[in-house]
Amino acid sequence: MPQSDPSTSTRARHADPAKEAGGAEPAGNRDAFFDNAKYLAIVLVAVGHAWEPLRADSKVVTALYTTVYAFHMPAFIIIAGYFSRGFDAAPRRIQRLVTGVALPYVIFEVAYTLFTRWSDNVPDRPISVLEPLYLTWFLAALFIWRLTTPLWRIVRGPLPLALGVAMLATVSPAIGEDLDLQRALQFLPYFVLGLCLKPEHFQLVRHRTVRVLALPILVSAFAVAYWSRPYMSPAWFYHRDSAEQIGAPVWAGPLMTLAVFGCSTVLVICFLALVPRRRMWFTALGAGTLYGYLLHGFVVQGVKPLHVYDHAWVHGPVGVAAVSVVAAVVVTLLCTSGVRRVFRFAVEPRMTWFFQGAAARRTTTASSLQRRVGVE
Repeated sequence: MPQSDPSTSTRARHADPAKEAGGAEPAGNRDAFFDNAKYLAIVLVAVGHAWEPLRADSKVVTALYTTVYAFHMPAFIIIAGYFSRGFDAAPRRIQRLVTGVALPYVIFEVAYTLFTRWSDNVPDRPISVLEPLYLTWFLAALFIWRLTTPLWRIVRGPLPLALGVAMLATVSPAIGEDLDLQRALQFLPYFVLGLCLKPEHFQLVRHRTVRVLALPILVSAFAVAYWSRPYMSPAWFYHRDSAEQIGAPVWAGPLMTLAVFGCSTVLVICFLALVPRRRMWFTALGAGTLYGYLLHGFVVQGVKPLHVYDHAWVHGPVGVAAVSVVAAVVVTLLCTSGVRRVFRFAVEPRMTWFFQGAAARRTTTASSLQRRVGVE
């Protein structure tokens, strides 16, 4: 991981999209900025889930929750798109897509179904790989987005086209729950935006003006979320439902798609402007954020039967702070190398027996090198 500021790095200006998309490269070529951004984003994801049961009792928590949800997944998805620029549907990349996204999706879909039968007290909940449960929607969506990457790389105006797709999705309540397609389509513009970005775009967020304005804008977003709670549903930022399902008129869907995309993009820029560029104590954890994402859901679900949130003090300021700290610590531990070694069979399975020929051998070698140097 580089120690220098990427804004002055020749490597950052002339980065190889193929390597950035997941190819093996020397450990020194790993950009600390992106690892820092991914780690901080996954902490916000975990803290947001910890806040969810506390929203009903606090307008402040609701506003915080809405503000965080406005940019944490968009930030994650934009970065995922940026690192997918080199996906060209070559056999070895398809194999990596299957072993790194599709198979973990199936494994965790089954695992979450079995686990939530206990945590949600729904013993007859069926196992269905077509209907993503809880956190697994992201893997299903990532599979779709990455598989369509070659198309977005050759069409004219990919971002306006992706926004058009998302706008149409909001007026289509008939879109079913298969692969959580509604959410995949509505979040699509952020992935395509990441595909369109270049290293120099990430240097722009370090401009002094952007850094100075970032925190005031985030605070203003919180104030707007606090004020607008009675007037606007935060469900627009979840991207799970059509306009009709949210209770809004059909024409509001396309308009809100553009408004939310603009708002979320500005907040992502502010978030990235505040992310450290240098190596920090948590930088190495950025390579394990998918582990933190997929595994922390079991902790969130596991506390339900324990009735932790039934205690009155948890709903006060001290309780909110305590829950936030615990969530941050838990997801941090789940990103560590020890946890990654234990659960690698599920998050990064090799499946060499399933593939044939030189492509399988090349992918196995590349995956082994990635694990040694910490490259995703």
